[in-house]
Amino acid sequence: MRKPIIAGNWKMNKTAAECRELITALAPKVKDATCDVVVCVPFTDIALAAELTKNTNIAVGAQNIAWADSGAFTGEISAAMLIEAGAEYVIIGHSERRQYFGETDESVNKRLTQALKNGLKPILCVGEMLAEREGGLTEKVCRTQVVGAFDKISASDAEKVVIAYEPVWAIGTGKTATDEQANETIGFIRSVVKELYGAKVADGMRIQYGGSMNAKNVAGLMAQSEIDGGLIGGASLKADDFSIIVGAAK
Repeated sequence: MRKPIIAGNWKMNKTAAECRELITALAPKVKDATCDVVVCVPFTDIALAAELTKNTNIAVGAQNIAWADSGAFTGEISAAMLIEAGAEYVIIGHSERRQYFGETDESVNKRLTQALKNGLKPILCVGEMLAEREGGLTEKVCRTQVVGAFDKISASDAEKVVIAYEPVWAIGTGKTATDEQANETIGFIRSVVKELYGAKVADGMRIQYGGSMNAKNVAGLMAQSEIDGGLIGGASLKADDFSIIVGAAK
């Protein structure tokens, strides 16, 4: 049995004061969760979030990581900085990073390698654009992104990765893949992992759905056999909504 994982991606939202307010409201609502609970916060909130989640069942994640240990990489953040601030998880290759900031399968692989080398728990994002879905390219795109991300990564390291399948056309649009579409694509992604690493790694790997999962559609999505949780965007900014999603992840 794979333990579900619900991770909130706050994106570029919440000042420190707002971070304090949200986590203070959220912690008691999810204290009895049977899944792993993560909040992936802006860099400026990581240290505060880590302090506020001490003695709770909430883990803290970052939204990006540099591929280098240190150096002349303006605007980037290193693994050592994230760990010192209190991050345990890190999102890698989110569609918004790919779409707006030039992330490629190669750079995603380098960031993933760096996270694993430093003991951070990666949440690796893969998924297709609307034109790719409509063109019947969903499986081709997902295969290319998975194979590229895991290039030269060992099976023992791959076991530590959570994959988030995020159909880009369903992020922030209000559109959602049907429960069956999401389950089918996640099953396909698992089959690619099986090709790369064998059944044991594939069967144990947690694969989330990351396309506008919310309090209203979570029950149907979580009832699917292949879906092991969610990477939650907008709904993670509201303690009530996020706690409902966490409660549904049994």
